[in-house]
Amino acid sequence: MKVIKRDGSTVDFDGTKIAVAIQKANNAVEEAERIDEETIHNIVNTIRNLNRRRLLVEDIQDMVEHSLMEAGKFELAKQYIIYRYKRALVRKANTTDESILSLIRNSNKDVMEENSNKNAVMAATQRDLIAGEVSKDLTKRIMLPEKISKAHEEGVLHFHDADYFIQPIFNCCLINIGDMLDNGTVMNGKMIESPKSFQVACTVMTQIIASVASSQYGGQSVDICHLGKYLRRSYDKFKRIIAESAEGKLDEQTLENLVHERLRYELQSGVQTIQYQINTLMTTNGQSPFVTLFLHLREDDPYLKENAMIVEEILRQRLQGIKNEMGVYVTPAFPKLIYVLDELTCLKGGKYDYITELAVKCSAKRMYPDYISAKKMRENYEGNVFSPMGCRSFLAPWKDENGNYKFEGRFNQGVVSINLPQIGIIANGNEEVFWKLLDERLQLCYEALMFRHNSLLGIRSDVSPVHWQYGALARLKKGETIDKFLEGGYSSISLGYIGIYEVTKLMKGVSHTDPVGEAFALRVMKKLREACDKWKAETGIGFALYGTPAESLCYRFARIDKERFGSIPDITDKGYYTNSYHVDVREHIDAFHKFTFESQFQKISSGGAISYVEIPNMRHNLEALKDVVRFIYDNIQYAEFNTKSDYCHKCGFDGEIIINDDGEWECPACGNKDHALMNVTRRTCGYLGENFWNEGKTKEIKARVLHL
Repeated sequence: MKVIKRDGSTVDFDGTKIAVAIQKANNAVEEAERIDEETIHNIVNTIRNLNRRRLLVEDIQDMVEHSLMEAGKFELAKQYIIYRYKRALVRKANTTDESILSLIRNSNKDVMEENSNKNAVMAATQRDLIAGEVSKDLTKRIMLPEKISKAHEEGVLHFHDADYFIQPIFNCCLINIGDMLDNGTVMNGKMIESPKSFQVACTVMTQIIASVASSQYGGQSVDICHLGKYLRRSYDKFKRIIAESAEGKLDEQTLENLVHERLRYELQSGVQTIQYQINTLMTTNGQSPFVTLFLHLREDDPYLKENAMIVEEILRQRLQGIKNEMGVYVTPAFPKLIYVLDELTCLKGGKYDYITELAVKCSAKRMYPDYISAKKMRENYEGNVFSPMGCRSFLAPWKDENGNYKFEGRFNQGVVSINLPQIGIIANGNEEVFWKLLDERLQLCYEALMFRHNSLLGIRSDVSPVHWQYGALARLKKGETIDKFLEGGYSSISLGYIGIYEVTKLMKGVSHTDPVGEAFALRVMKKLREACDKWKAETGIGFALYGTPAESLCYRFARIDKERFGSIPDITDKGYYTNSYHVDVREHIDAFHKFTFESQFQKISSGGAISYVEIPNMRHNLEALKDVVRFIYDNIQYAEFNTKSDYCHKCGFDGEIIINDDGEWECPACGNKDHALMNVTRRTCGYLGENFWNEGKTKEIKARVLHL
């Protein structure tokens, strides 16, 4: 029999620990109130003989108390309860030593691998992570009600970002970069006026991004369309300077050629500033800014020509990549790129289809950009097209006092996610039990979300001037509270969910791609959405249903449930749960059918949803990838590609691994021939199967290689 401890770890049942605890209580009471060794032995055996696969340590202690009271030893039971209470105080006195020390020893893998933009080995990052461990400890012990803290530990729900909860900060946002560039801002007490050129605008934008990232814990998104104005300012400035210096000696065409040459250099330099600054800047919490650039060419944009040039240059530089420390061009993690497919760019004869073709090449080599269909998004969001926040969650449409839609300058308060497969495991196919338990756990999620909301009430603008006083979100006065932005649907607060596939399999015995499973999955999704809509109507707070793209949470929930319920085929035995509504990666389904199927769930999950497909290396078959992009425009709101391609884990090279004269696979950048440090797609025969471990290699080696 296994015992699940309070920290979630599992140990073998040990009856001597029960006997010792009872004996300690025995020693604290009069002789007449004590029980003998045989009775203690019987209590231990009664628990052992339950033949349960797993027991919570709290359940064992409850059984002991019940046995003592049944024996009429009420004073002894009282002392045992006091003993439990004292032990609880000891546990609560210090719960961070080991987690902090393991960070310093670089052995706390859960924390170290949680964020791609945090290098957990660096001292600066470790300072933030250590503070996060203290925050999680205080959050669990003091700030959250015990039932919510316990639900988090048991995997009933996930209270996201507990490592920042003790501070008055929120999750993610859409920066109002247009206002900050046009009307100026202040950083570190210094006035930054509206830029006079594109290069300066790019520099200011990256400074804003770094400052914003230092004062929140989630991602941020920036709409690039606001830079077009400044590229035109540079054009006008260059034309004036060159014309004045030429004193009328240049014909118009020569003048234009010279101006465009200068402008092209300015454009390249400005975009390079964005790319390199974002990848080299470190925020005050020791990480690269988690930022997304939104690339949308709008037909009604007065600076459409300039913005097309900017988007094209961003894609060109992303396609090239950034040199790593070995001088090899690699794919940078940030900024993330989202490219909007609209009438001008949907590969159906639009004016800027050539830019979309460049985006497709970029996706084939660098995985980014992601794609948003303006056509589908307008159907789902009252005719609007706007960027998701950095965490890929979407805001609901909101109008200001003048009846104008507003998206930039808004934010997400926080997230709590529900573990759907765990409900399915407990219900064991009984729908009456399932729906009842789902209602109970949704109520618990609501209470947890309200704690997130209430923690922000009364917060004053002074906690982050760049957000609240100088334009990123608002221009409040010093000392003014942010309360008005927390209600009325201005900001969102999200209910996340994991494992639609698994819960459907548990309850119906089939995948949610099966018609029977699909009907059940849609009922579950609609139930979650109805709960959010109900909470929003009752409170005026912007509750939203969010398809959580939290890969680490998929593993955490599955790990907890496997420890508690054992290995369940196709559920806990995989080691992960499927993200949100996604089709399980092992199902044989092509990209077109996957996107068509998942699009119906995106519409319900309007607070955030993304779908993706795994594709082989498509650099030599771009036409096929273009077909998928065209399909996205007509069929699904938000999609991305995960591309299998060659990769050298020694130097970071992600071009094409070559076969040398000796017939060996070799990295052309660093000469690496160690297959354990390569990931190679075999183009010689087109094999695109799963990777597997080399003979003689252990699973400690993370890099994998395809062998024929």
